[in-house]
Amino acid sequence: MKAPRFSYVRPESLDHVFRLLAEHGDDARILAGGQSLMPVLNMRLAQPSLLIDINRIDALKGISHHDGCVRIGALARHVEVMSSPLVAQRLPLIAEAMPHVAHVAVRNRGTFGGSIALADPSAELPACILALEASLVVESVRGRRTIAAEDFFLGLYETARAPDELLLEVLIPEHKRDHVAVFMELSRRQGDFAIAGLACYARCAGALVSEARLVYFGSEVKPTLAKRAMAAVNGKAWSASVSEAACAALADDLDPIDNSFGRPATKLHLQRVLTRRALSAAMERARLQ
Repeated sequence: MKAPRFSYVRPESLDHVFRLLAEHGDDARILAGGQSLMPVLNMRLAQPSLLIDINRIDALKGISHHDGCVRIGALARHVEVMSSPLVAQRLPLIAEAMPHVAHVAVRNRGTFGGSIALADPSAELPACILALEASLVVESVRGRRTIAAEDFFLGLYETARAPDELLLEVLIPEHKRDHVAVFMELSRRQGDFAIAGLACYARCAGALVSEARLVYFGSEVKPTLAKRAMAAVNGKAWSASVSEAACAALADDLDPIDNSFGRPATKLHLQRVLTRRALSAAMERARLQ
């Protein structure tokens, strides 16, 4: 199929983008990498009247470090994030996740901000920034605001960003020395949509685990912070029984969706498998620090 008719604008400034979004609202779509948008247009699952191409706006680009946070601009390509020494050094969870993000051709054009704003339930990056307690900066003609990652993802492809707001950047606290990061994903082949996945970020002191953040994706309608499983782990000395308690608690934390990738019971089982593996890997990495 072919995309429906639409108007196309390539603004040179953020102010112009904000004015266009204020005027057109839900009838406009932002074009960045286009790796998700163009297939949706071609299948006519979306029929916007206007595409706003933001690729020339330098203020949305770049990766930098300031005051304990790494700033990743919304227009940073996946390949830039994947090859960034700054990300490798200061955001090991993101660095570990990047090879799982789609395939090479998609990573060359797809953007960090696009993945976050779309909030695909199979996407790796929303889960990672939730595990890392990132903040998202959005702006419109009404002003700028910062949204905590925990408040940003609301449901299936649904976020707290209003139709007239643009995601500018993501601010991610840098890796802490006494923490370990583990990313794991199950898919039919690497780069395909995730069937089950886990972003784990935890503070470990000897055998004691604290401040563990376990975020699950692929099986759920949105990246999900498993608070009951975290409670089963936090403050406990690592043991197989602690791992099993966390796995048992997932029955209350997760509500897997039923789709072509598997039944809910299958996905819950896979998430438990990843939980055992991730917690074991976290403790092994903590011992090597």
